[in-house]
Amino acid sequence: MAKKSPSDYKAENIQVLEGLEAVRKRPAMYIGDVGQRGLHHLINEVVDNSIDEALAGYCDEIKVIINKDGSMTISDNGRGIPVDEHPKIKLPAVEVVLTKLHAGGKFDKDTYKVSGGLHGVGVSCVNGLSSHFYCEVHRDGEIYVMEFEKGKTVQPLKVKGKTDETGTLITFKPDAEIFTQTTEFKFDIIAERMRELAFLNPEITIVLRDDREEEDELKEVFHYEGGVKDFVSYLDESRESLMDEPIYISGEVDLVPVELAIGYNRTYSENVHSYVNNINTREGGTHITGFRRALTRSLKTYAENNRLLKTNVGISGEDFREGMTAVLSVKVPEPQFEGQTKTKLGNSEVQSAVEVIVYEKMNEFLEQNPKTAKKILEKVILAAEAREAARKARQLIQRKSAMSGGGLPGKLADCSINDPEHCEIYLVEGDSAGGSAKMGRNRSFQAILPLRGKILNVEKAKINRILENNEIQAMITALGAGVGHAEEDFELEDLRYHKIIIMTDADVDGSHIRTLLLTFFYRYMKPLIEGGHVYIATPPLYRISYTRDNIEYAWDDETRDKIIKDLKKSKKKFDVSRYKGLGEMNPGQLWETTMDPETRTLQQVTVESAAGADKLFSTLMGGDVEPRREFIERNAKYATLDI
Repeated sequence: MAKKSPSDYKAENIQVLEGLEAVRKRPAMYIGDVGQRGLHHLINEVVDNSIDEALAGYCDEIKVIINKDGSMTISDNGRGIPVDEHPKIKLPAVEVVLTKLHAGGKFDKDTYKVSGGLHGVGVSCVNGLSSHFYCEVHRDGEIYVMEFEKGKTVQPLKVKGKTDETGTLITFKPDAEIFTQTTEFKFDIIAERMRELAFLNPEITIVLRDDREEEDELKEVFHYEGGVKDFVSYLDESRESLMDEPIYISGEVDLVPVELAIGYNRTYSENVHSYVNNINTREGGTHITGFRRALTRSLKTYAENNRLLKTNVGISGEDFREGMTAVLSVKVPEPQFEGQTKTKLGNSEVQSAVEVIVYEKMNEFLEQNPKTAKKILEKVILAAEAREAARKARQLIQRKSAMSGGGLPGKLADCSINDPEHCEIYLVEGDSAGGSAKMGRNRSFQAILPLRGKILNVEKAKINRILENNEIQAMITALGAGVGHAEEDFELEDLRYHKIIIMTDADVDGSHIRTLLLTFFYRYMKPLIEGGHVYIATPPLYRISYTRDNIEYAWDDETRDKIIKDLKKSKKKFDVSRYKGLGEMNPGQLWETTMDPETRTLQQVTVESAAGADKLFSTLMGGDVEPRREFIERNAKYATLDI
């Protein structure tokens, strides 16, 4: 392309985007992406405003409704957005809030002491990304309404009628020009976040309703008076608890209120979920550091004073947290977030606030509940002994690797290039499918690791036993990044493949193996999922062959029926066969349908809600049968489980 002269770059080349045009031009900058995650983020932005009204003490009910036409309606009984004229902009305040970026009451600490929506772009972004947006404000005895299309005002503020209530109602329909993948809201995704918000804000009742199905209306009401304590009980529902009820701790230091609930169970994972102003801090931060330090110091001091740590193995901080489920919620007036996804708290003063409160209140609990304290410390000793056994098992894996020459498992068919960013590994169910995959793959960048049978259910096993499992050993060695809960046990930078693809049969056994693998990754290699490195291959279910070796594939019943209908119309003879397993495909078919980057479909495994994923894995893979039976009965109508 020929270079333009510097004189061609003039003032007219400078684009000035007015109003919400910038949001429509670069939507991902404001809501993360324009896929399913970004679509549902729109709901969170509106609901967060209602939650902020609740935190300020003016709202106790929020209604979230999926309408028949696919739009969303969110209403609350708060104060209602102000409608008087803004002194500087000379527009109604509600219009300023809905059409101007960085406008809102969040920046005035006399209006909102703490806020979940930090940037003041939330509801205006929703407006800009909606084909139609309707706002109704109940305030000062009047009902005020405004309407917008793609962020532009089409109905200026007017009085619609009288009312003796207060609050705000917003209805919006996502713009299909922006959300090209889907504009369909998922009830379960919304329910997960609404349930979470209800646990974190016990004064709130959230009603969620789906009006799209007339005969089968979905409705859930979320209200938990026990708050974070109920949250821990909910998460541990399918685990065997060591205590009658969770420990509850609350307090405030330097204008930082802290709430914490802790439960200990007989599993072997640490499950800590932390929130700052209702924002899930997946990457942790100073509040988590303060919590862990206080917990370790308190338990260690109590154990030493009562001579309860009788073991020859050294106790570490992680031993005090094995089998623990905790929810920590703090409210911070001026939170500072850092980290890759801006979900890591950086405020240093919060660490000391959490540490002071947790240490003091934890000491009180242990002194008043010696039987529970003894159970917890017995669990700590077992954790320490298992960790020492795991250390020896890791050393054994390393010695085996060193003795085997290249250090990689013998059944691994590795790829020829060694740039992890461009390498992918298929974890394949069975030797038969593994053989087809090895022959069908592109050897330069695709590696194949066949897995024999079902791997160990890590939800019900200690780490030392997990590391003794041959299939798990092979995966750990092939991936090269380590294994374990602690940061020092896992190094994402050492990962040998940036795409880890689970490829199993499309039957019950295949689904079980996939769930076992996902449970292992979630519990012991969580950074793989958080980094977007884990995928699920989707092989076709049906093969439809017709005249002269023409073949079409169908990934579901609906597609199969459509192909058959078209073939019948054209009066072609055809044969339909259902694949019982990957081993029935020859290498060429496997490559064409499931392994060729140009034609395959991969499902990326993501964790939208860490608490929801934790609950799901413990329900599906835990030792308690009843919650699993209830889950299966409730979800039996769904053909697949999207984790």
